[in-house]
Order: sequence, then structure tokens, then C-alpha cells
Amino acid sequence: MFLDKIHAIWNPECYHGWNKSKKFFEGWYYKIISKDQKHALAIIPGIAMDETGKKQAFIQVLDGKELNASYHKFDASDFVASSKKHDLQIQGNRFTSDSIELDLPDLKGKLHFTNRKPWSTSFLSPGIMGPFSFVPFMECYHGILSMNHGIEGSLIHKKKTHSFDEGRGYMEKDWGHSFPEGYIWMQSNHFSQPGVSVKASIAKIPWLGSSFIGHIAGVLVADSLIEFTTYNGTKLKHCSVSEEQVCLEMENKNYRLSIIAERKKATALAAPISGFMDARIEESMHAQIHVKLFDKKNNSTLLDDVGLSAGLEVAGNHNVLLK
Repeated sequence: MFLDKIHAIWNPECYHGWNKSKKFFEGWYYKIISKDQKHALAIIPGIAMDETGKKQAFIQVLDGKELNASYHKFDASDFVASSKKHDLQIQGNRFTSDSIELDLPDLKGKLHFTNRKPWSTSFLSPGIMGPFSFVPFMECYHGILSMNHGIEGSLIHKKKTHSFDEGRGYMEKDWGHSFPEGYIWMQSNHFSQPGVSVKASIAKIPWLGSSFIGHIAGVLVADSLIEFTTYNGTKLKHCSVSEEQVCLEMENKNYRLSIIAERKKATALAAPISGFMDARIEESMHAQIHVKLFDKKNNSTLLDDVGLSAGLEVAGNHNVLLK
């Protein structure tokens, strides 16, 4: 189990809960959008353990167009994960880096993913958490498994067959014991410019009896991932939230990023608190985010575009994030 845990540090897509028996959760987030953007689903398999050691596996499904969600609960023994790669099964449902196979009451079928674009990784910075990957007491860890990828296949959703051929997908995950007290998260890979994907998040991070505001953003453009993180010297210059918009500005020595997200009606999802899925958050899958990316060295605008079918969450006490 110790070696499996060490292996997972440098492979954030893998299961991290090998030595965990209580106060722990892990969930993988698959966002799938059809080519015409008429069908938008977020499928979230995972496992949760409360403070007493009570466990459950789950698969949560968010329908971003119908604005509803379903939570499918399973015995913890139904959760079977590989120690060497991203491959997990929950009864007749299977989830890997390259595919999902679903056998739920109202959602069945198989999808394949092509040309995935994961977050960069290195020995000292294994994934989006960077050096924080090695800190053993974080409240919540995060991984980006694919900023953008193609989809092939179809799903039978509520007795209707929907094709996802030539659709676009995004994949991330979280693990730890609780989501942050307050956070903002957004993502879109449906821009007018092909191949563009944007993800940004800001959260209050507990740290050694105190806390700090952590921020992570990535812009995939022209097949390059430009990263804005707390640990690479990026500064959060502005953060504001209203009923209609979320506005963010980040800047490092090379680039400046500006995002204006238009908020839309959201749907309630189960979220972890002290390991179990007893909290509630609100997520929209049909928001819009206007993104501007400026290259300071070349004095040029690399991106000025609007992302559609955007995921957006403003959760908890977001007032602690305002700047």
C-alpha cells in the first residue's frame, strides 16, 4: 500500500486512498459535451469515508441542460481501483483515462476519448498541485487529467440515444477530506478558436493554523498550456463576484489573464465534508466565460474569445476570496 501511495503522487490520475479508512473522499470529474452542445453531462464517480469509517461508493450525474442531478450510491466493496493506472470500476461501470462505460438506470453506453491534453508534470512538480503534492496535510488535492480531448460514442440517457461523436471533453479530480470553505471554479473548452481550453480556480487553503488564498489557472492555446499558479509566481490581481458575473485577473512575469464569467442558473450537487458527501454545492454547465490572454514579453494578445458550455461554481463563503 505504501508503494501504491507513492506511485499516486507522481500519477495524480490514480487512486490515492490505499491507506485510508475514514475521513477521506476521492472523485473523478468527466465533463462531456456533444458536438452541437445540445447535450452536456458531468459524470463523477468516487468513494467517500466519514469520520467513523462508514464508507460508500458513488456515481453522480449532472445534466447541464435539464438542470438536474442524480446520485447513485453503491457499497464501498463495489469500488475497485487499479494501483498502477487510472482504471476503476463500480459494479458495471468502468472509468479510465481513455474511456467510460456506464450501466446506470437512466444512463448507459460507452464513450472513448482521443488526444487528451493533461497538465504538465515533472519530478518536483507532479501535476497541477506542483510542490503542494508532497504536503501530507492538505484539506483537498486537485488533478487535471485532460484540459481538452475528443469524444466518440453514444449514450442512452433517459431512454433516448444521444451521439457524442466529435464532442469535446474535460477531465479532472479531487481527493482529501473536504472541499474548501470558499472557492470559485470555472472551465470551458468551447471557444470559436479550435483547441482552446481554459480552467481557473481560487480557494481558501488552510495552512499550519492559518490560511491563504490559492489560485490555479491554465490556458491551452496553440497546443501550448500556459499556467498561472500560486507556486510559479502568479499574482491574483483581482477577484469579484456579483449575482451576474465573476471577474478574475491573474498576472505573472510573462502573461496577464483576464476572465469575466457570466453566471447562469445552477444545479445542486453533493460535495464532501469530513470525507462524506453531505455538503451541497451549485454548478452551472451553461455559463459563458470571456477570456483575454496577453503576452507581456511580445506585447501581444494571444486570446480574446468567449467560451460556451462553461462549468462554473461559486461555493461556500466566497467573500474570503474577493480582492
